[in-house]
Amino acid sequence: MAVLDILDLSVSYTTPRGDLKALRGVSLSVPQRRIVGIVGESGCGKSTLISAIIRLMAPNAQIRSGSIRLKGAEILELSEAQMRALRGAEISMVFQDPMQTHNPVLTVGRQMIDIQYRDKLSKTEKRKRAAGMLALVGIPDPEARLNQYPFEFSGGMRQRIAIAMALMAKPALLIADEPTTALDATLEVQIIKRLRELQEEVGCSILFISHHLGVIAELCDEVVVMYAGEVVESGSVRDVFHNPAHPYTRALLDCDPGHIKVRTRNLPTIPGNIPDLVHLPQGCIFAGRCDKRHDACAARPDMATVNPSHHAACHLIAVRETA
Repeated sequence: MAVLDILDLSVSYTTPRGDLKALRGVSLSVPQRRIVGIVGESGCGKSTLISAIIRLMAPNAQIRSGSIRLKGAEILELSEAQMRALRGAEISMVFQDPMQTHNPVLTVGRQMIDIQYRDKLSKTEKRKRAAGMLALVGIPDPEARLNQYPFEFSGGMRQRIAIAMALMAKPALLIADEPTTALDATLEVQIIKRLRELQEEVGCSILFISHHLGVIAELCDEVVVMYAGEVVESGSVRDVFHNPAHPYTRALLDCDPGHIKVRTRNLPTIPGNIPDLVHLPQGCIFAGRCDKRHDACAARPDMATVNPSHHAACHLIAVRETA
């Protein structure tokens, strides 16, 4: 059984211009003890998806349809009290900016002890457990560092502390929302390596959100590619990165500086803009920016099978199969 199952999820925001359809028919799964990456441009729906999973949505957001199941239980049917009990225990989250994650006027030890309020342990036991988690994420002299304030740590150390706090309760699912974006390249590599080691040790599943293709390739087992609120491709990292089936995925990979083989003054880009999500275009959502579009793209493509573990929503797959 998968830890997280999302089926046909649609979310919209009420705006003066009309309903902004941020997510439409999104389906994905996070298997046990696996790391699934979600990648896509800004505006593809990554943040809305996270908000829906943890049920912390903007006042003008509304889930129009779909299902979100955590270990088989329907999250959308839970009361607010049940969701509060779930957050931090079964679902934990690491946010993007380590400099804004912690309370600046409380010591790290106080914050790590406070988040263990559900556990019936003595303060001494909770402090020992907190020091153990800091040691686990590679913070030197963890017992002494518990007495320090967040400003006394570097950005990389703060992000390690955030990961330690998120994994304190050994959740079934850890959501990491671009946790390496604010860090330099060296720290990024360290955080990725540590996150993989901790995932294997704790045994949780991870939903890793990023726009950085290199990080996804290094860390994740599977990848979901989103564009303008829809899943356009999904599969193993090897399948999607070595044999991309959707033109958008190929365009993303072509724009990655790591794929540029010839010295150039101009970085490649995807021409055009993300479509208006209030007034959606007919047919394929990517057709307006796609250099492979043809007559069939006037109709919305279904998710087609490239191989049993690799799927993409593109008419070109059907053309390839019949060729």
